[in-house]
Amino acid sequence: MADWQTWMKQANFVAGAWIGADSGQTIDVTNPATGEVIGTVPACGEAETMRAIDAAAAAFSELAGMDLMTRVGLLWKLHDALMDNQAALAELLTVEMGKPLAEAKGEIAIGAQYVRWFAEEARRAKGEIVPPGVNGRRILVTRHPVGVVGMITPWNFPSSMLARKVAPALAVGCTIVAKPATATPYSGLAWAALAEEVGYPAGAVNVVTGSARAIAGAMMARDEVRKITFTGSTEVGKELIRQSADTVKKVSMELGGNAPFIVFDDADLDAAAEGAIVSKYRNSGQTCVCANRIYVQAGVYDAFVEKLVAKTRELKVGDGREDGVAQGPLIDADAVAKVEELLDDAKAKGAEVALGGSRHQLGGTFFQPTVLTGATQDMAFATEEIFGPIAPVFRFETEEEAIGMANATVFGLASYVYTRDLGRAFRLNDALQYGMIGINSGLITTVEAPFGGLKESGMGKEGGSQGLEDYLDTKYVCIDGI
Repeated sequence: MADWQTWMKQANFVAGAWIGADSGQTIDVTNPATGEVIGTVPACGEAETMRAIDAAAAAFSELAGMDLMTRVGLLWKLHDALMDNQAALAELLTVEMGKPLAEAKGEIAIGAQYVRWFAEEARRAKGEIVPPGVNGRRILVTRHPVGVVGMITPWNFPSSMLARKVAPALAVGCTIVAKPATATPYSGLAWAALAEEVGYPAGAVNVVTGSARAIAGAMMARDEVRKITFTGSTEVGKELIRQSADTVKKVSMELGGNAPFIVFDDADLDAAAEGAIVSKYRNSGQTCVCANRIYVQAGVYDAFVEKLVAKTRELKVGDGREDGVAQGPLIDADAVAKVEELLDDAKAKGAEVALGGSRHQLGGTFFQPTVLTGATQDMAFATEEIFGPIAPVFRFETEEEAIGMANATVFGLASYVYTRDLGRAFRLNDALQYGMIGINSGLITTVEAPFGGLKESGMGKEGGSQGLEDYLDTKYVCIDGI
């Protein structure tokens, strides 16, 4: 048995035990690079999720009541377990999701970094002593774990999206019921196996697979689930926010994006083209922070396009486990259809294909890395997320025009700017309506900084010192008669 298969758990983890669905039904999991079924997972629903919530609620007092350094020690062990098994976990991720093995190894590594980061941040989750307005009193502000946390994560980063939620929750003493994406469940179930291996108490970590509607519905209905954290589409996020009202849960949402990538005429064009490659084609363009719209100032437009096309042509497409592959398949046939729909819309409105523009000769869900020129604001991808390997290049004249075009979307997750003008960098920090801004960098995600968006891209932050906030309640106590 290959190492990665030892981590491919074809069962759910509830109350410290590996279980199947009550119905006995399963869901096939397919390798998108080959089309082969690699295994199954339980088709669970409301009943199994309810038991998982019961287990998490029962385990909460034990985990929250642990000595701080005992909780921190468990996270250190979790970090080490991730890195000790990095190669196997990365191959499992590539087999179920399709991304290149190098990217998958990086995903496991940054997940481990999140675990280590929040182990450290938990030791700094301080309260306050506030000067009282009346003598003889003391005013204390204290912070406490919120309780059971429901987690719903997507298929594009099936390990690290859980890391950013699991790590802060466990760090402060919250217990977990997680639902990974049906397309990529094994990387999520691996977190349960790792938690079991390092010694978390039964019920602290529960992972269920199956009907998204039934599992999420159970999470939203139960008072014991005090927080929901979701990464996925804006449409689903809005529905979860509506449902959270009935029990007034805390919610944190990392939703859709439509990232502008702005290249000014004073930019280092080689660096800008390389940054665009990293931002646009990582994970075959299936990231919420990837460059969706590339805006280039008129004076350098042709030169930049030439460099971008040359670098894009070098990208090797194939099975993520093959050496040198930089772009794997899209996740499924629906993803290919969406890319083709956006491409057809753009061509009908005047865009020209500078490179690629069709399905790859490998067949399946492989798609050619594509560069489009002559993109305009009336094309669908100016307001919709592409989630595929299409790089549309727009032309602009002035800084003000670029800002207006960049902000003309309901989304506000990530944005990128290439310029040598320091004053412009500060002006754009003020003007761009995005939660994250990369100046002269196309890859900005890091555990030390808050990850999250503005507008319809979500609420709350993951990472940084801010990443613990949504997992903590704040209490004020007034002590009189001193």
